[in-house]
Amino acid sequence: MLKNNLGYPRMGSHRQLKKACEQYWSGKITREELTQAARKIKEENWQLQVNAGIDLVPCNDFSFYDQVLDMTLMLGAIPARYTPVLSTVQTNKEIDLYFAMARGYQKDGLDITAMEMTKWFDTNYHYIVPEFTANQQFRIFSEKVFAEYNHARQLCGNAAKPVLLGPVSYLLLGKEKEAGFERIDLIKSLVPVYIEVIKRLKAYGAEWIQLDEPYLALDLSKKEKQAFVYAYNEICQRCPSVKILVATYFDALLDNTQLAVNLPVAALHIDLVRAPEQLDEVLALVPEKLQLSLGVIDGRNVWKNDYSKSLPLITKAIAAVGTERIMIAPSCSLLHTPFDLDQETEINSEIKNWMAFAKQKLQEVSALYQIVNGNTELYQINQQAVAARKSSALTNNPAVKLRIESITDADANRQSAFPVRQQLQQQRFKLPLFPTTTIGSFPQTDDIRQLRAKLKKGELTQAQYDEAIEMATVNSIRVQEEIGIDVLVHGEFERNDMVEYFGEQLEGYLFTKNGWVQSYGSRCVKPPVVFGDVSRPEDMTVRWSSFAQQQTDKPMKGMLTGPITILQWSFVRDDQPRWVTANQIALAIRDEVIALEQAGIGIIQIDEPAIREGLPLRKANWPSYLDWAVKAFRISASGVQDDTQIHTHMCYSEFNDIIQNIAAMDADVITIETSRSQMELLEAFADFEYPNEIGPGVYDIHSPRVPSVEEMVNLLEKAATLLPAQNIWVNPDCGLKTRKWPETIAALQNMVDAAKQAREKITEPETI
Repeated sequence: MLKNNLGYPRMGSHRQLKKACEQYWSGKITREELTQAARKIKEENWQLQVNAGIDLVPCNDFSFYDQVLDMTLMLGAIPARYTPVLSTVQTNKEIDLYFAMARGYQKDGLDITAMEMTKWFDTNYHYIVPEFTANQQFRIFSEKVFAEYNHARQLCGNAAKPVLLGPVSYLLLGKEKEAGFERIDLIKSLVPVYIEVIKRLKAYGAEWIQLDEPYLALDLSKKEKQAFVYAYNEICQRCPSVKILVATYFDALLDNTQLAVNLPVAALHIDLVRAPEQLDEVLALVPEKLQLSLGVIDGRNVWKNDYSKSLPLITKAIAAVGTERIMIAPSCSLLHTPFDLDQETEINSEIKNWMAFAKQKLQEVSALYQIVNGNTELYQINQQAVAARKSSALTNNPAVKLRIESITDADANRQSAFPVRQQLQQQRFKLPLFPTTTIGSFPQTDDIRQLRAKLKKGELTQAQYDEAIEMATVNSIRVQEEIGIDVLVHGEFERNDMVEYFGEQLEGYLFTKNGWVQSYGSRCVKPPVVFGDVSRPEDMTVRWSSFAQQQTDKPMKGMLTGPITILQWSFVRDDQPRWVTANQIALAIRDEVIALEQAGIGIIQIDEPAIREGLPLRKANWPSYLDWAVKAFRISASGVQDDTQIHTHMCYSEFNDIIQNIAAMDADVITIETSRSQMELLEAFADFEYPNEIGPGVYDIHSPRVPSVEEMVNLLEKAATLLPAQNIWVNPDCGLKTRKWPETIAALQNMVDAAKQAREKITEPETI
């Protein structure tokens, strides 16, 4: 029986990769120094897994930005607009091309937009979307996978297992960039390159190669299923001496079970955390000799494994197919969990005993192996921790439970319909056509981060810290006034993260010091942990929103994170239904919304960028999720008067198939990401005839490039062909926290100028 791991966090134990990438982007270190930082992280990760007794250690799971972008570069699927980068840049060509595709490129006389970014299935991780044309050509362009395997083999020997995104999932994760073809039809031109890669890896000594095919856990068309059959028949026929492990995760195989188990591969990985019930069907259909990798350790949460639930699955599989055909593994890559619980020295010791980060999850894989082989002591220790959590008073708050039971339909509805509210809000705020605003945050400079660090170290008093944050807030307000933005924000300088900030102030939450996970590129977040019933003991944002509103005559938005995003971007307790926790958070946010309104804040934004992210992967399960998710948002937003304007923000999501549910949220204004997709996302709102106001992002904040006035005017003109002009707002795609001040000011000045030009070009409609 083998101990298998699918992937490991790549930022490093102390976010070394984040720091190295950002230093490289700013020109502070060389490519060699960046490469050396990456080398140390990879070696640390491999050695740690070898020490934990892992038999199949993943390599090529490391990435400087995103594993899907890595595949795009390796396969040479480079959009034509990046060709000038190769001819212009004289050094570091591959890495600079790679980062140009991820972040855009605005130097050397070039101005090239970044590739589109979207969510990786139902996680908060983002990937760079491949772009395909009808005559798309593939070839081996990048040698990274080979270099990394050879490096890993030096440390791990035969345990080194290259990991690649599988060919079918790679195509399905992309987009067609011209009409007249389906990207899945490219499978016959793509597979030969995979075969070449696999043969080369075999020649270097690879015994096992992992191909991730998460789309096997989704609804597939007949053509997509045929693509799987074709791809793996070709790969396995032409590479007969290589052991291919196909990895699925995040949901059950269901109607794809027969397809998956009959692929001519050596092993199949299944997620038995998300879908333990699928094991019976897999075992009933599994052919002779196919090995099964059982994902029994939760790769997406921080709770200690309950061996009493995992062991029956393992023993059932062993009874059916034999020990030698079984692997024990996490449910998915450990990319989605923090690095090492041992680094947490301030967590309540009782709660810490219930938890496990990536390093500890490797130890759990090893422990399960030992227990199967007779180690009863490890089992008893585990069960003591599980029992302690179940009986702990820390997890239960009777008052919160009673409030959840008392929720009524009225709690989820505004007083009046949107047309009535819109008229009252227009009378109150008197905003121009194409009103301008931003999404919430402004650049968190080194000075701001140092203030927070000094406060934590005791080098600043709370009063000194607050005074410095007040100065930063006032400065950001003056910048916005000077630029001419219509609805201002306070900048969120007091906030570390849009979810962590609230988690620190809510009962039932704990926060970590080093619990970082990657969101995209060098962007890391530190999700709070929901360990018990959630409540709001006191105001969370009123002090800063009120202070900001006192500094200006313009409307000031109150800024909150919505209940579903807080839920999705937290490590959530796994001992009660998610909808219960969502409603607990919704009531806490509702209390804060009402407090902001009472403090004189007339526009309140409740961000929900994660509502689509939370969709189950199978459409049959969507209605139940959307019902409670939309209701939770409405509970949070519906306690205010009609002339209080509720905004929400969503980014990097496809809305076509849930647009009616987005409308059902009944926010007065929704802002969305549209600049990278050239307003493509807006078409869903137009086709649906979305009734409320909408701010399609005209400025891609995930790239350092400054968009021109003309570029943004063109986007607004596109928007005006799809939506009523009186319903259109002008704003960036997302918050500006990660940007620098000079580029931010330049981009926002262009944005305001674009709005002014749009007002002149597009005739103002009659007053509603």
